[in-house]
Amino acid sequence: MSERKVLIIGAGPAGLTAAYEFLKKSDVKPIILEAEDFIGGISRTFEYKGNRMDIGGHRFFTKSDRVNKLWEEILPIQGKPSLDDKILGTDKVFAEGGPDPEETDDVMLLRHRVSRIYFLKKFFDYPISLKARTFINMGFARTMKCGFGYMASCLHKRKENSLADFYINRFGKPLYQLFFEDYTEKVWGVSPDNLSPDWGSQRVKSLSLGKTILSAITKPFKKNKNKTETSLIEQFEYPKKGPGELYEKMADRIRSMGGTILLNSAVSRIDVENGKIVSLTTKDGRTFECDAVFSTMPIKDLFEAIGKDKTPLDAYQVATTLPYRDFITVGLLLDKLAIQNETKIKTLNNIVPDNWIYVQEREVQMGRIQVFNNWSPYMVQDPLHKVWIGLEYFCNEGDRKWNASDKEFIDFAIGELVSMGIIESKEHVLDACRIKVKKAYPAYFGSYDHFDKVRAYLDTLANLYCIGRNGQHRYNNMDHSMLSALTAVDDYLAGKEGKDDVWNVNAEKTYHESSK
Repeated sequence: MSERKVLIIGAGPAGLTAAYEFLKKSDVKPIILEAEDFIGGISRTFEYKGNRMDIGGHRFFTKSDRVNKLWEEILPIQGKPSLDDKILGTDKVFAEGGPDPEETDDVMLLRHRVSRIYFLKKFFDYPISLKARTFINMGFARTMKCGFGYMASCLHKRKENSLADFYINRFGKPLYQLFFEDYTEKVWGVSPDNLSPDWGSQRVKSLSLGKTILSAITKPFKKNKNKTETSLIEQFEYPKKGPGELYEKMADRIRSMGGTILLNSAVSRIDVENGKIVSLTTKDGRTFECDAVFSTMPIKDLFEAIGKDKTPLDAYQVATTLPYRDFITVGLLLDKLAIQNETKIKTLNNIVPDNWIYVQEREVQMGRIQVFNNWSPYMVQDPLHKVWIGLEYFCNEGDRKWNASDKEFIDFAIGELVSMGIIESKEHVLDACRIKVKKAYPAYFGSYDHFDKVRAYLDTLANLYCIGRNGQHRYNNMDHSMLSALTAVDDYLAGKEGKDDVWNVNAEKTYHESSK
């Protein structure tokens, strides 16, 4: 049997995982065609003058033992304290015989998860908790209104035609209006009334105020039990120098094992004959024949590469109008923050302990703030004296935010930060940069309502496997993107017909980050 020619479109988490799995499990020597000049896709690490940015934030946490094993195969868990562990005396269970973060970069750190909501210039737990501080921050009138609203939602359930219905059924209308409505519109650019409830089942799933109440009541009786479901993880793994480090290491292994990664190789044409893809052509005119294709490219681009005349008209129209949300991060190097650490969590310089801060203030367009010091002290060139943060904005390619000059947009973002009281003035900003990412988030509105037509056509292409976030137009976390790749490779090597196994990854109705 001649060697099978497998082409993989995209060198992000899913594409790299597929290539690595082929090389470990078979004689296939895959070729990866990557449009950009870097590895990792949206999961890359961007370096700016010695400071590193995690674009969008990537916690390494999974319920899949297979994915977890893969991560730790590339980067083993730390066996000794990191810089901040040493200074702060952090209590962690390190891996026996694991690497020392102070001695090597090839290590996965154990990090404490803190994500909070910033609203009314105050911090709220994320997700909302029933602590006294929550009610104090909200005020008596808001608290009572939310309580009655939740009871009403328990008595009268809406038919879930939209994401707004999904949220109101689980939290009540007043809480939805306070903590979900405006933020969701920031993220997607449309009202939750016009978003499919699929996004809720994809990203929120089992969370509800009822479960929060039950958890608050039963928590004192479960302190020493590990089998109870938690709403969100409390600890996660994280590469010493950001997520891109893991994917760059994986790429190195792929090359050393005989795989090929071609950067700056955007696929522009896909030739189909008799229900199979026979070749891919890149923008620079190179053509690659193939026996199978594993695609992580946006489905919109995939259909355009196949061509309107080769696909059913209704499927083509749906696919080429699928909505996406683009993304901007402004990196700011600060000498200090104005907000204080009022928690009991120890941090370097006693800065706030958050990995992410979800910005709910209606007056600003900012969506989230990342504090990179808390992801890993090694992301910051001078973590003992400086604070390195990322201000995240959601936008559409070509809109006012996207087209603004770097200086114009950075000045705008700094102004929003000052208006919220996060920093006192722009004089505390020592340096800044801006990163733009196209098609960062597949969206669940508009033509997405007819996505079944798109999938029906894709499933007719016997040797095409759509994997990853954009490859499936599904808001996957990294672990689900990687698991879709592993599943697709399994099915291909086993000669299994049909793609249900691959499409069903992350279709279960349990929250992404629930504990095992």
